[in-house]
Amino acid sequence: MTAASVAPAPTPAAAPALSFPRVVRGEWIKISTLRSTWWSLAITAALTVGVALLFARAMRGPADGGIEAAVSSVQFTMLLAGILGAISVTGEYSTGTMRSSLTAVPVRGSLLAAKAIVVVTLVFAASVVIVVIATFAVSPIVDARDHPIHWHEPSESWLPLLAAAFSMSVFALIGLSLGFVLRSGAGAIAAAVGLLFVLPIVVSLLNDVEMTWLRVVGSHLPMPASQNLILPQSDWGLEWPVALVTLCAWVAGGLTAAWVTLRARDA
Repeated sequence: MTAASVAPAPTPAAAPALSFPRVVRGEWIKISTLRSTWWSLAITAALTVGVALLFARAMRGPADGGIEAAVSSVQFTMLLAGILGAISVTGEYSTGTMRSSLTAVPVRGSLLAAKAIVVVTLVFAASVVIVVIATFAVSPIVDARDHPIHWHEPSESWLPLLAAAFSMSVFALIGLSLGFVLRSGAGAIAAAVGLLFVLPIVVSLLNDVEMTWLRVVGSHLPMPASQNLILPQSDWGLEWPVALVTLCAWVAGGLTAAWVTLRARDA
């Protein structure tokens, strides 16, 4: 057989690029098959309903509103949302599966966007269902205490509920961003706890100190901003449009930092 009669070996076909909807579907499969995801949501539901019932029973003054009891748990469940967002990323880094993810989706911005979409959709949808359940759970108590929920007034019913679910989504995206930046489950969780819970407490303890800039910074932290968005106050904090912009800015800044880090480092 002559050399001229030998057929050249076929060139292996390149793997087809994943479309963005398929990337999103893949991220949904990842997060929905983790037991930690459903445990986090179950604990969030139990804590939300439990705290709502406690707040409803503790209502005394005329200034209290029935809807306040239903959304009061956000100041506790925010940590669960942040942790859920963080472990959706750091779990892949700890097991090494992030390398496979980046091999399948070489456009790193697409991977980040897909993860963010899946996390925010899951947390927002679950939070809406949970706070609605909590609202109906406390309704008999607040009705009996003459603090009924006025469903015909959006500002006293649906808007606070949606704002609470939106805030939970923001906390989850902050946790997700910290997961990409720090790549460590313990580090991302500690940073989320510090930013969402510890730092607002420290700032509130220093309210008596004559430092105007500290009060301004404190009011723009994620947790105080979410409180002003959920239940707008006329005597302290941010106006609700400013609070909304502030939360969006935290998300934008966090995702930008995550994108820069993801592009600059190897898995």
